[in-house]
Amino acid sequence: MEWQTVIGLEVHAQLSTQTKLFCRCATTFGKAANENTCPVCLALPGALPALNAHAVELAVKAAIALGCDVQRESVFARKNYFYPDLPKGYQISQYERPYAVGGGLTLDSGKHVRLVRIHMEEDAGKNVHAGTSHSLVDYNRACTPLIEIVSEPDLRGAEEAGEYLKRLRQILMALEVCDGNMEEGSFRCDVNVSVNRPGEKLGTRVELKNINSFKFIGQAIEYEVQRQRELIEGGGKVVQETRLYDAEAKTTRSMRSKEDAHDYRYFPDPDLPPLVIDAALLDRLRREAPELPHAKKKRYVEQLGLPPYDAGVLTDDRHIAAFFEATIALGADPKAASNWIMGEVLRSLDDKGAGALALKPAQLAELIALIKDGVISGKIAKDIFSDLLDGSQMPKAIVDQKGLVQVSDTGAIDAAVAQVIAANSKQVEGYKAGNEKLLGFFVGQVMKAMGGKANPTLVNEALKRALG
Repeated sequence: MEWQTVIGLEVHAQLSTQTKLFCRCATTFGKAANENTCPVCLALPGALPALNAHAVELAVKAAIALGCDVQRESVFARKNYFYPDLPKGYQISQYERPYAVGGGLTLDSGKHVRLVRIHMEEDAGKNVHAGTSHSLVDYNRACTPLIEIVSEPDLRGAEEAGEYLKRLRQILMALEVCDGNMEEGSFRCDVNVSVNRPGEKLGTRVELKNINSFKFIGQAIEYEVQRQRELIEGGGKVVQETRLYDAEAKTTRSMRSKEDAHDYRYFPDPDLPPLVIDAALLDRLRREAPELPHAKKKRYVEQLGLPPYDAGVLTDDRHIAAFFEATIALGADPKAASNWIMGEVLRSLDDKGAGALALKPAQLAELIALIKDGVISGKIAKDIFSDLLDGSQMPKAIVDQKGLVQVSDTGAIDAAVAQVIAANSKQVEGYKAGNEKLLGFFVGQVMKAMGGKANPTLVNEALKRALG
């Protein structure tokens, strides 16, 4: 009998606030150890938490986008456990009464992945292992605002899990709820994996903790599924536990036995009142909810006629989607704009994010118009593209300044064609003998003779006439 893989995901997404969840310390990444701390996030005696209102707005935006039932009243609880990077000895989280329940998202296959809940919580600090004899603790992340998005065990393999995570990350980034930076830990997940025979009850789940790479998540799932299958087939039993993924060895290893909810001794935090989400706030956030990436992709395909691949690339980043829409709003052909953005524009970014793009939509729209109107060729457009990247000059001004206007004078083109044919008699014979690929050679020679300014369409026409 075949095995069935069952996966549920718990995604931790850091909310894009400037300050922490219960204090005014900055959330800036990369600061010196323990620089972003205060009595509240260090849990000094007498320090009291105060909830960040902006964090609540971002959390609610995510819940609305994912179709959750936003609760008008929810409760923060203390989740009790001891780790050196948890200064209070408990984590402020939500459990029995989270702020959002239900909801889900649909994959490209049409499969709907249900959510159990979304709850708000604070992050812990970070242990820094300085050597074999001791470790250090950096509390800069302590009290950083998170939402935990918990799915039902609806996923059936590493590929589905990867698609779900990418879709979820894309939505959160489009909403500006989370920056999605996996290297910095802004978007990470715990994976719950079990295997069973189809038709039998679900197997014992194992938790794979804090994986922050799509590649590693896929590898960890595949290894763990195989490990559990072999263990059961060999007469053993899967133990409910938390395991870590070793990216170098591509294996999982036991970290600790898995706790259940009662082990954490949840109880309402006496320092925080219930979170009441005002109806007016909820209505405003629903009105302001932007078009989500998958809906935007569908619109690009159905209304603008773009291929699904193009639409997927353009909607993968909110900055690129906004740039594209602004460009076509200025009259640029959607397919031409898409080609330029997916080609020259994205190549120009290198390691910089699309948010750092200085090129303006008006520049690209004018460049596309110059090509369409025959003022310049596509080659000239690519040659001057680098001059546009600082956003200071318009394409027409550069073309005029450098004298790059395309030559469409048929007399001048015919003269250049005659010159090239006369100088390449051997290639002429080959073309007339049936080697039509040589036409490209002649086009290149004519363009070279005319400094790249000749109208390519007219050059092709003139060559075909001359070569008979």
